[in-house]
Amino acid sequence: VVEVAVVVLFSLLLLLLLPSPLGCLVAKEVSITTIQQEPYTMTRGSELEGFCIDLLSQLSEIIGFRYTLQLVKDGRYGSVDASGNWNGMIGEIVRGEVDLAVAPLTVTAVRERVVDMTTPFMQTGLSFILRSDATSPGSSFGVMSPFSRDVWIGVFVAFLLTAFCMFLIGRISPSEWVEPDTDDHSFTLSHSLWYLTGALTLQGAGPHPKGPSGQLISAIWWLFTILLLVCYFGSFSLMMHSRNMEKSIQSFEDLANQDVIDYGTVEFGSTRMFFQHSSDPVHRRIYQHMERKKSFVSTMEEGVQRAQEGNFAFIGEAVSLDLAVARYCTLARSQDVIGMRSYAIAAPQGSPLLKNLSIAILMLSESGQLTYLHDKWWASSCVTTDRAQASKSLQPHDLLGLFLFLGAGLGMGLLLAFIELLCRARN
Repeated sequence: VVEVAVVVLFSLLLLLLLPSPLGCLVAKEVSITTIQQEPYTMTRGSELEGFCIDLLSQLSEIIGFRYTLQLVKDGRYGSVDASGNWNGMIGEIVRGEVDLAVAPLTVTAVRERVVDMTTPFMQTGLSFILRSDATSPGSSFGVMSPFSRDVWIGVFVAFLLTAFCMFLIGRISPSEWVEPDTDDHSFTLSHSLWYLTGALTLQGAGPHPKGPSGQLISAIWWLFTILLLVCYFGSFSLMMHSRNMEKSIQSFEDLANQDVIDYGTVEFGSTRMFFQHSSDPVHRRIYQHMERKKSFVSTMEEGVQRAQEGNFAFIGEAVSLDLAVARYCTLARSQDVIGMRSYAIAAPQGSPLLKNLSIAILMLSESGQLTYLHDKWWASSCVTTDRAQASKSLQPHDLLGLFLFLGAGLGMGLLLAFIELLCRARN
């Protein structure tokens, strides 16, 4: 009875001293390293925010520990060099500089040999993103996409205004009169509309203007029409080429079998190591291409920027690429995902925090908190695809010079018609 009473009293004393449900007593502050990457860890003024910051906050509440957070000094995740030394966050843990690394650290066999990893808090794989300039598939008005809506309105207004100017010249210019004494003229409004429509189809529909002013406007309109058609078919051809290119590159095999679009990944990271040590022939060809072209990038931000500029496919973890697609609507991610992997928290081997961290991550996963955090930080800023499509079509400022050329021609034609009328009246 005495032994049972002692055990009960000791258990009650532990329950009173436990600061959290998991009962992890941490005597000192836990030093934690992380890396700045959107949306995992971002700076807002003097503070840090992001998915990993929220995750760390909830883990500290469940387990009950205080921590200090710092950014990794060399800005790298962690890889081993030829001499066997580790850099990045993994290197700081191996050297005993920090207690934990809370970041999108990929669980690999090489890293597991030198550090311990918790239960993964996120699953992902390898994919790639590239610029998508193709028109919306299945659109019934794809033939209208080379020009924006404002440009089409401008072309229609220019057509009506030119027809009205030619009609006025038919009334003003004496050369267009059949019988000057009766004020009858042969170039009516219907003739003007028909003539301009024929010019749009590159057909010389009659009747034709007779006077110098009408012929001047006719020549200006023909030049305007030819240049407009050149812009239209050039933009349409580029869109069709972009659509075919996007459709032709859907997988890593398609990426390896072409040499039009360059591709690369982060120079120091697990993605490069995956392709470097893969025995798959397609993956080997991709790595040999990246090694030959030196198409590696220093950071993910640089890779996303190069993909936005065009003619470059950035290879990385799918969950990180989904964020780039959500932020930049001109990018598209391939549906091909290879090398399934996971993100976890790294700790020194034999760390007493590891077990409780794994249990706390499982608790957050089962309660749906991890899903909530993902939806919070991966929210898309692409409201509609129409706005993104509008930015790919030719805008009014792209054809401003062409419309100014037409307007100047109409003004010169009207002025010449008035000069003809004054000369005839004087005679």
